[in-house]
Amino acid sequence: MQRSNAMNQSDTAKDTGKKIAQSLFVALQYLLPHHLLSSLMHSIARIELKPVKDLLIRQVIKWYKVDMQEALESDPAQYRSFNDFFTRALHPDARPVTQSDNQVASPADGTLSQSGDIEAGFLFQAKEHDYSLLELLGGDAEMNRLFEDGNFATIYLSPRDYHRLHMPASGKLKRMLHVPGRLFSVNATTCEKVPRLFARNERVISLFETDFGPMAIILVGAIFVSSIETVWAGTITPLQQRVNSWDYEPSATPVSVELEKGDEMGRFNMGSTVILLFAKDAIEWHDDFIADSPVRMGEAIATATGGES
Repeated sequence: MQRSNAMNQSDTAKDTGKKIAQSLFVALQYLLPHHLLSSLMHSIARIELKPVKDLLIRQVIKWYKVDMQEALESDPAQYRSFNDFFTRALHPDARPVTQSDNQVASPADGTLSQSGDIEAGFLFQAKEHDYSLLELLGGDAEMNRLFEDGNFATIYLSPRDYHRLHMPASGKLKRMLHVPGRLFSVNATTCEKVPRLFARNERVISLFETDFGPMAIILVGAIFVSSIETVWAGTITPLQQRVNSWDYEPSATPVSVELEKGDEMGRFNMGSTVILLFAKDAIEWHDDFIADSPVRMGEAIATATGGES
């Protein structure tokens, strides 16, 4: 009995210590110069000096158990820099993309944080936390109307994951927005403790027209994410600290951006989060697409409403 009590006390002490450490980790983030640290990481990740970049690459492979057999270039020493390794390409057959026209493919490798309905203009973040769709979309009322009462999914990419992002469905780009903001970590601990996390962090929003209706792909920045790229615009780094918008309607630009399901659409230089938005009654998430479940780029995660999975 005494031994049992001692074990319970030990477990309680460990839980308390863990909670204190998590609270300190989050509190520190409010004080850190997010963009300065990300700029520093941007420089470090692009060092081409062989001893430095090889050490960084080897350590990440070891710490996060990265499967290099999937990579198009499996020899870590062949990467020009750490960022070159981090945004590595995979073998063409490593991520088969669902071919069903009525299915939505996962845009990334990662872990599903949350998915569900957008209720009364709010998305669920974590226990006791939600955030405004309008705020997430940088205050864009027109885009907000497209996704009112729609569906959302939030996928977290850890450092071990493949960091190129691909189209969940074939679509034509209509608009792109860059929303400036902070760069809090987007891991589970921070999601649970920082209110409105995804509406506070810097993000790039791409609006597509698809056979499923409007679809938004939101690439959320995070601490040490040195930049976000899209295949049509390159690195997105506006100088002004305000919402920037680019119109891709035929009347606004001679360049039409149309991508097929599974095509690369962007990438994170370091890990972060992608949020998908669909309009009301457009799709249904699959039953096994639940919080904390792993996902792989290309696998079916949703079906068009009324379609067969």
